[in-house]
Amino acid sequence: MSKNGPFHQSSNVGHEDEAGKRAVLSKLVTLLRKLAEQGIDVQNCPPGQRSGLICPTCEGGDSGEKNLTLYIYPDGSSAKWSCRRKCGLKGVVQVDGKLVSKDPMEKVERKITVEGIKLQPLCDEIQDFFAARAISVKTLERNRVMQKRIGDEIMLAFAYWQRGELVSCKYRSLTKKFSQERNTRKILYGLDDIEKASEIIIVEGEIDKLAMEEAGFLNCVSVADGAPVTVSSKEIPSESKDTAFKYIWNCNDYLNKVSRIVLATDGDVPGQALAEELARRLGKERCWLVKWPKKSEDEHFKDANEVLMSKGPQLLKEAILNAEPYPLKS
Repeated sequence: MSKNGPFHQSSNVGHEDEAGKRAVLSKLVTLLRKLAEQGIDVQNCPPGQRSGLICPTCEGGDSGEKNLTLYIYPDGSSAKWSCRRKCGLKGVVQVDGKLVSKDPMEKVERKITVEGIKLQPLCDEIQDFFAARAISVKTLERNRVMQKRIGDEIMLAFAYWQRGELVSCKYRSLTKKFSQERNTRKILYGLDDIEKASEIIIVEGEIDKLAMEEAGFLNCVSVADGAPVTVSSKEIPSESKDTAFKYIWNCNDYLNKVSRIVLATDGDVPGQALAEELARRLGKERCWLVKWPKKSEDEHFKDANEVLMSKGPQLLKEAILNAEPYPLKS
């Protein structure tokens, strides 16, 4: 073999690497143009990493938060985006224009532990935050509410347990920034509290679940993902496609045994839409609806925690006990 043989081979490999890089770059240029057509600004979004952007649909709400997650695949072939806010914007685009039949980002549910995700006992600042919302240390301890430090910020950590196993965790900063553990199982918050219950209460947020406990109700769970903007005009999707309400399907073995369900969602329009979507899936004939008491002549309280903070546990308890049968026709 020629002495120059190995060097010629190395040179060929180098040319192949350069050609590969140029091919990826060409794909990325096309991909970025297609993303721009969707209104997605992809400056400083490196391939192979999840980037946080401002959603072109909801624009991050009043605070302008970067709630749109964009992922560009390392080979430049495609990109996927999803907004965590109520607008629900999501999509996939591929360089050649074809639909992606299988989501490459879809992963097996992660197994997590308190130690593994670095949860910590609550500090005084977080306990004071809950005290201002009339949530006692006893309730926090029973529900195993913890905290997590992310950068310089302390986040409230709401652990989602199922039969004693930690399956997910959601985070909330004191300035109302939200996040959650990726690729974990979607379930109702407080699920183990309703395992043997025949009557349950469903609220819209974890803090409302804690507020219910202050009023004496342990048989309460919270939805995992907040409320939709409006009620869908379409038929209820199949289990595999009903992604927004996956937490309901995953808890059917608990919910199917329940005879009475009190829907105590927020009193705003999205909260009412959530109640309707839940009732459609759970069966309106076994659902009851809470109407929050008046705050003033023209305004009602928004949710369970607001009632607890302003009027105390007795009025909150009365609001639940005075729930009315859900209208069978909407």
